[in-house]
Amino acid sequence: MVSQERIRENTDEQVAVFSALADPTRLRLVKLLCQQKGPDALCVNALAGILGVTQSAVSQHLRVLKAIGLVRGERRGYHIHYSINREAVRRCQDLMSAALNIDESIEQNACQNCYEGMRKNVS
Repeated sequence: MVSQERIRENTDEQVAVFSALADPTRLRLVKLLCQQKGPDALCVNALAGILGVTQSAVSQHLRVLKAIGLVRGERRGYHIHYSINREAVRRCQDLMSAALNIDESIEQNACQNCYEGMRKNVS
């Protein structure tokens, strides 16, 4: 049977990732930053222009993404340039895969246990 521990494992982290990526603009922002190569970080002004949203909106979305570690900021002169944290992206991928993992053997065992329990009650 599926253990409650296994279901609860990493749930808080998974919720944070799914919540952060649930907003269409944040998801577009992450996709854009993932396409940038190495030192090609972008400032808020550039991100706002590319995404077609205000600088204020970009700043708010970056704040959420920085909170879960997906985005890094680096000061360059007067501006902060943002890039994706590739290690955090891999961690998010693992968390999402774990949350969406379908383990058919567990499903079959759970159904088998229910079926056997019902047979005992009928007898």
